Amino acid sequence: MILTDEICDKLCEAAKEKSKELDIDISFAICDEAGLLKIYRRYGNALVLSITLVPGKAYTSTITRAKTKDVAKNAIEGGSLYAIQSNDPKITLVAGGYPLFVNDKIVGGIGVGGGTEEEDCTIAEYVLKVFNELTNN
Repeated sequence: MILTDEICDKLCEAAKEKSKELDIDISFAICDEAGLLKIYRRYGNALVLSITLVPGKAYTSTITRAKTKDVAKNAIEGGSLYAIQSNDPKITLVAGGYPLFVNDKIVGGIGVGGGTEEEDCTIAEYVLKVFNELTNN
């Protein structure tokens, strides 16, 4: 198992650290390779809406193996993933979900929410960088 408790704790700390740097309160979630919630944290006064959105972002990025903002681009009418969210109510088409890969194999996903799309993605990309360093990826 790649997503050990120790790695998950370090990813949570990375998300918290970057959110403090940006001066925003966030929610953060990690799913395992099956899309099952491994950890969820709500820091400070993160938006109440993020309680449901953020685990959905982690889930969506895991099962689609794509960033949620990319899934959203393809879920429009005529897109390759048109209406995907109507087949699975846990799918979230809001930016801030990123898949986690090790050696090109999906091992989980993360979700960040509470800021703007840009802030959520900045934090997620920082966490992804930390994850890659921890896994020598």
